[in-house]
Amino acid sequence: MKIYDYEGFPNPARVRIALAEKGATEKVQFVHVDVMKGEHRLPAFVSKNPSASVPALELDDGTFISECSAITEYIDHAFEGISLTGKTAKERAVIHMMQRRAEQGVMDAVGAYFHHATPGLGALELYQNKEWGMKQHERALSGMQYFNGVLATQPFAAGENFSVTDITLFVGLSFADFAKIAIPADCTALLAWRARMAKRTSMGGTGS
Repeated sequence: MKIYDYEGFPNPARVRIALAEKGATEKVQFVHVDVMKGEHRLPAFVSKNPSASVPALELDDGTFISECSAITEYIDHAFEGISLTGKTAKERAVIHMMQRRAEQGVMDAVGAYFHHATPGLGALELYQNKEWGMKQHERALSGMQYFNGVLATQPFAAGENFSVTDITLFVGLSFADFAKIAIPADCTALLAWRARMAKRTSMGGTGS
């Protein structure tokens, strides 16, 4: 299978972390899509992924799957190892719920701020609305406060076990660093969780 991505960008990072957690990084072929040169908007790529975004997964039978959550779902079930999306009906539902909260409240909010209220990707930005971007800045801070409360009562973002929610939240906070949105100092539980997650080998650390 092939993963079309741009290494270092937030959403591709989420998929790469999921692959690392499953011990499957060497089992896929990465295909570089130069987003900064607009390759994601060329007809050849759009024919594979109409949303013109990375990452995208191409299976051996020619099926194309986009959206990080869908790609991670496939990876989780295609490879042995740690469960990222849950084993029981309850676990799967809670993880799905918290994953969406991490996406909407942190990851996507930071992204909207970056693309609308900062220079973003420069000439690649087709439309910007600064007022909307600043509103999303507020939403990102609110999302951080929310997860700080969650992590004050449980070890991981979706419960007792590491999951895709932790990946999304961790990358979302890294994106916030890049966009210069600081985690509030009073979010001590979130900061402690982040320091612990940074030690996982999948996230660039040396151990879990």
